[in-house]
Amino acid sequence: MARDRIAFIGGGVMAESMIKALLDKHLVTPSRLSVTGPRRERRAELAKAYGIVAHAANADAAKAADVVVLSVKPQVLPTVMKELRGKLRKDQLVISIVAGANMRALEMGLAHPAIVRAMPNTPAQVGMGVTAWYPSQAVSAAQREHTKAIVAALGEELMVEDESYIDMATALSATGPTYVFLLMEALVDAGVHLGFSRRVAEELVLRTVEGSALFARKSGRHLAELRNMVTSPGGTSAAAIYQLEKGSLRTVLSKAVYAAHQRAVELGAITERKLLKDE
Repeated sequence: MARDRIAFIGGGVMAESMIKALLDKHLVTPSRLSVTGPRRERRAELAKAYGIVAHAANADAAKAADVVVLSVKPQVLPTVMKELRGKLRKDQLVISIVAGANMRALEMGLAHPAIVRAMPNTPAQVGMGVTAWYPSQAVSAAQREHTKAIVAALGEELMVEDESYIDMATALSATGPTYVFLLMEALVDAGVHLGFSRRVAEELVLRTVEGSALFARKSGRHLAELRNMVTSPGGTSAAAIYQLEKGSLRTVLSKAVYAAHQRAVELGAITERKLLKDE
């Protein structure tokens, strides 16, 4: 993989996280990474920060690459694919981290068979992410290994056996930090309401969430068992859980995840319709 040239089509936050992770883990050298983007200032910023090559044209970046990472917004994807269509070599691997862009739309838009759909999440920015990914049948064994190495640089990785799992992962793990951050924000506000300063409340919540996740990981126990461990009969946890269940917390979270999943599927359908319309 050290010999691979990787081009990032789009220089957003996740693209930068991937670039930084690949360099920090010494998987590639800066000279083998390139990035594109519509804003000259952003391209210059990334080039200066990481010593990589910046291109104004997407086709120029993709031309010399072995791996092309699509890291643009969903609404920009059809335009990007139109620019790259017919310009990719058969031996090139395309990795898409675009939410909702399904394999059918990617293959149709790029006219290229070797594609991987990957869905990282926000904690990837600190090397603690989890990425679900799915390769098309045209992706070779070597390309699968390269994909695994690239996404593993962001944290944990999981190759799934069915493409439908990617939209599920989009709703659960990729969108998941949104749910966690909202919950953390609500807990901090509750602490302030009790009388803590916001700084102290935030520190207590951050440490509690971080420690709880680590404890759950290391204990290997079912989450319900862990919850029961800290819930004494007639105690404070029991009183709190009663109100959470009364407020249908589980139902609201389930509906939120389902809504995110439906939106991911809709984004794929929208991209397909736009591609068909343009053709």
